[in-house]
Amino acid sequence: MSANPLLGVFLCWLGGLASASFYVPFRKVRGWSWETYWLTYGVMSWIVAPWLLAALLIPHLLTILQAAPAPALIWTYCFGVLWGIGGLTFGLALRYLGVSLGVAVGLGNCAVFGTLVPPVFHRQIGQMLSQRSGIVTLAGVVVCALGIVLAGAAGVSKEKELTSDVKKAGVSEFNLRLGLSVGVFAGVMSACFAFGLDAATPIESTAVTLGTHVLWQGLPALVVILAGGFTTNLVWCLILNYRNRSFAEYLAPVGGASAAAAAKRPSLGANYFFSCLAGSIWYMQFFFYTMGASQMGRYKFSSWTLLMSTTIIFSTLWGIALKEWRGTSLRTRILVLLTLLTLVGATVIVGYGNLLAS
Repeated sequence: MSANPLLGVFLCWLGGLASASFYVPFRKVRGWSWETYWLTYGVMSWIVAPWLLAALLIPHLLTILQAAPAPALIWTYCFGVLWGIGGLTFGLALRYLGVSLGVAVGLGNCAVFGTLVPPVFHRQIGQMLSQRSGIVTLAGVVVCALGIVLAGAAGVSKEKELTSDVKKAGVSEFNLRLGLSVGVFAGVMSACFAFGLDAATPIESTAVTLGTHVLWQGLPALVVILAGGFTTNLVWCLILNYRNRSFAEYLAPVGGASAAAAAKRPSLGANYFFSCLAGSIWYMQFFFYTMGASQMGRYKFSSWTLLMSTTIIFSTLWGIALKEWRGTSLRTRILVLLTLLTLVGATVIVGYGNLLAS
């Protein structure tokens, strides 16, 4: 199957939509500590969904993992562990900054590092600069970075304009300084996912050699990377469960002591449902992304920019829908509009560069 960058761009857009939407179901979780719903979500997103879909689409999944080179499996898993640290703190960035600004800060750093480090490591940049397709693709990455800067500027402008009460109405634990620090760290560490996919190239080759359709070649790699990420999150969430004495929440949400409060106590089934829904939606970003990346051809690494750009686009739209930008000035809203237009343009440019290369 030959490369099809247009299909690749479309699939990455679907991945971005899923990535930007996964946090929304958490708003329906009641009476659970952060570590409780995060671990429940993690079991679904990093263990159940990857293994289930890979097993359904690739009957010989275990054979592929057994035949793949051991160094590739080890490096892929280790990068997954490092990415898990970024994913863990990324949840905190959303908690303190809200969906729009949190995603812009975290994914901004993730986009730049995750896109550029692999081609620099493989010494592709010089070759790309000597070809029109490479120059166009790199220009798309630069435009993406510009869009991320605009997203950050819109977030800072918003923070200056809104009162504390209004900010906390949209994001109850809003904290700009702490949120920005966590967001930058989360973005850099989250880029390790891209490094893990790069390290997993031999696993993908093994999958194709053993008869896997090219669209599904990335699914075995996801199983390994996400196992690493789950390891990190499992350890930290269990530590928090112990420290905060929140283990009992897995059996019953926390409610008030009065009869009235008990009558309105959150539903345990609803908490599990919405946490697992968030996990399922989250996994679909990489399900679609690996499919899209398989269609990008020579500059496959640039698909990371597409995923990050579209995630910010859709997260910004979610922020608008959730009224996180309510009460902001015309200047701030113009910055939001410019962010959306610039990032859409970035995806078009990157897609065109890959089309030229194919």
